[in-house]
Amino acid sequence: MIAASSESKVTHNEEIKYACPTLAGTIARTLADPATDRFSEDDAQFLKFHGIYQQDDRDKRKTGKQYLFMVRGRLPGGVVTPEQYLAFDRLAQQHGNNTLRITSRQGFQFHGVVKLGLGPLLRGIHESLATTLAACGDVNRNVMAPPTPARDAVGAQVLADAKRVSDALLPQTRAYHSIWVEGTQLDLGDPANLDFTDPLYGKTYLPRKFKVAFAIPPLNDVDLLTNCLGFIAIAEDGQRVGYNLAAGGGLGMSHGNAATFPRLADLIGYFTPEHLIPVAQAVLTVHRDFGDRTNRRHARLKYVLAEKGADWFRAEVEQRAGIRLEAVRPFEFTRQGDSFGWQTGHDGQSFLGLYVETGRIRDVPGHALKTALRQVVEQFHPEVRLTPSQNLLLTRVDPAQQTAIATLLAEHGVGVDRQASAVRRASMACPALPTCGLALAESERLMPDLLTRLEELLSEVGLADEEIVVRLTGCPNGCARPYNAELGLVGKAPGKYQIYLGGNVASTRLNRLFRESVKEADLVAELRPLLAQFARERVGQERFGDWCARVVLGESATQARAAGPDAASPSA
Repeated sequence: MIAASSESKVTHNEEIKYACPTLAGTIARTLADPATDRFSEDDAQFLKFHGIYQQDDRDKRKTGKQYLFMVRGRLPGGVVTPEQYLAFDRLAQQHGNNTLRITSRQGFQFHGVVKLGLGPLLRGIHESLATTLAACGDVNRNVMAPPTPARDAVGAQVLADAKRVSDALLPQTRAYHSIWVEGTQLDLGDPANLDFTDPLYGKTYLPRKFKVAFAIPPLNDVDLLTNCLGFIAIAEDGQRVGYNLAAGGGLGMSHGNAATFPRLADLIGYFTPEHLIPVAQAVLTVHRDFGDRTNRRHARLKYVLAEKGADWFRAEVEQRAGIRLEAVRPFEFTRQGDSFGWQTGHDGQSFLGLYVETGRIRDVPGHALKTALRQVVEQFHPEVRLTPSQNLLLTRVDPAQQTAIATLLAEHGVGVDRQASAVRRASMACPALPTCGLALAESERLMPDLLTRLEELLSEVGLADEEIVVRLTGCPNGCARPYNAELGLVGKAPGKYQIYLGGNVASTRLNRLFRESVKEADLVAELRPLLAQFARERVGQERFGDWCARVVLGESATQARAAGPDAASPSA
């Protein structure tokens, strides 16, 4: 039996990983069983390592659970080839609910998949040369990177480094290929399977999920400091010369549990590119060896940093990577967010940023986005890049094709100029109800109407064109990163939300709780006096988040707070 990190007993997840280190469970056997539409609770945990969540339609629970599956693709840096995009579009129609959901980590999610469709869907993804392996589970998730085409060589170098790290941190079990490509159940009694030990993760993988991101200052479009591991590119003369290492970020928390809290990453040191993989693996193995395996709510790397400190952590990384980290190089993050409309890269090719409402690519009356994108990719073959804010870019476009692409999009109700209001373009929401089992309140289904009401309020107080970063989640796990938004809304109970204020546009400061439990119908009324006062009293072009931090929360807009439940690490 595996050892606990304290006198407490290890969690059940740790026990089942130890008992079945290949992560195969009895998944293939259940797939072949027509008598059931669901997997056992243990297999549901193993499925996560394969990029699959077992869910049910919570709108229909009164008539019995209808089991459905969410399948998440692993797409480093959000890069999708034209061939892959067309395959995903087709697979969503054949085996899902005919939508593609862009995640806040630059992946695609397929929703509404039934058990019978899992095998064909994952084989189709495999045949497109993509994978869902390790898109979920106690492993490194999708590696994020700046999606905007490079203005110089740095962008391409960073994207290539992100792919290298993603490959280096993949688990090595053959269960994924056996189940989803060969369609066979691994022999659980085979000593080779019982004794399998992943060369990086060990026999029981990580205590919880692990998240990695790359950023190129001054743009912090990946919200880098919210990740377990962050690489901040340092450039000289248009070339990437090294990275500042950040570690210990994470936003998930639990209501009423002060031992859980959002935290921004610490800056650890600087290193040159040849050490990238050893450093990445060193940070991951620190989490593997010191993360809490007795309490999954306390199992993220951020708690290791919060309790042991950055100096201890730096020494561990240096010893494991076999290097000495240099002092952090100067850099500055000035903003986050996506590019919209037509832009030009350093190679002279064009790219187009498109707003995707709540990240859901679908066809609705008057706005057939899914059909429009499919036809654009079929005819013009652009590369598709998914953004951390759940939008997308069409890249590698010949400038001579701009008019034809814009015309085709317009025929389906998709504009390329003023695509949405500033506040709508800066928003994010998690899927939440009806499928997420953790959701306490609505999110994706509420967000469009809530933003309409917020737009009306902004116009009413004279702020019609104001950009405010608004993020909404149905529970405190924070999948849409609400805790570093200028205005964060977090589900507390059915129809009730916490209001958080005071994040900044650079995503280098956490916000703070302003109201504990506000009814959905009262959210805009609660914000009206705040926004009216902001419009009257802001200093120059002061942002709403900075004004809230200064006036409402009573602190300097750049004031740093020690890590903890209401805290942030120092701003970069």
